[in-house]
Formats: sequence, C-alpha cells, structure tokens
Amino acid sequence: MNENTKIEGLVKTAMEKIHEMVDCETVVGKPIVTADGTTIIPVSKVSFGFASGGSDLPTKSAKETFGGGSGAGITIQPIAFIAVYRGEVKLLQLTANASKENAIVNMVPEVIDKITEFLNKKSEDKNEE
Repeated sequence: MNENTKIEGLVKTAMEKIHEMVDCETVVGKPIVTADGTTIIPVSKVSFGFASGGSDLPTKSAKETFGGGSGAGITIQPIAFIAVYRGEVKLLQLTANASKENAIVNMVPEVIDKITEFLNKKSEDKNEE
C-alpha cells in the first residue's frame, strides 16, 4: 500500500465523521410550531477545520511502517431565528456584537410598521372628530 492511499483513507474517514455531524439541518434547523401557531426556524453558523498527515517511518527491517493521523474541529453557533406568525416573517438575530449598520437594517421593518400604525391611528382619530 503506498503512502497516498494510506493518507486518503485517513482523510476519507475524517470527512465521513464530519458529514455525520454536520448536515443541512444543522445550519437551518427543523421548524418548531408553538401553541399560538408561530413557526420558529433556528439558523446556525457552522465552522470547521481539518488537518491530516502521515509518513513512512524509517526502520532497519524491510517491513513498511506508516504513521499518520487526522483531526477536525467543529463549531456550531446559533445566530438567528426566523419567526413566521400570521403570514409575517421576522428575522430575530442573536448576535450581540452585530454591526450598527446591520442592527439598523434589521430594525427598519419594525420602525416602518410602528410609523404606519401611528399614522393610521391618527387618521382614525381625525375621522372620529
């Protein structure tokens, strides 16, 4: 067995194990439906690193010796929830260190809703007078 085949075996085994741990439901989770009909979908950030290596070891005998190893590290971090309620969809971010620009963009729909609600209430009050 040559050295490349041995390393390929190490890499293949490590990648199969990573594949078992990380699938599409890890990034976008299974929807959860609450009692009031709200659907909540968790969204996560998945990061992983991988390394492998190996070498034939020198020996005094004619027997081939190979030493190698592989390893991986995975981080799964929840970053947001998608909430669906009565046809309205909202993205609820969990990151406390999100940029100010990102936070402002996320607030725009809510601010517009509040302004529209205020203007509608004001016009209803005028119509009642």
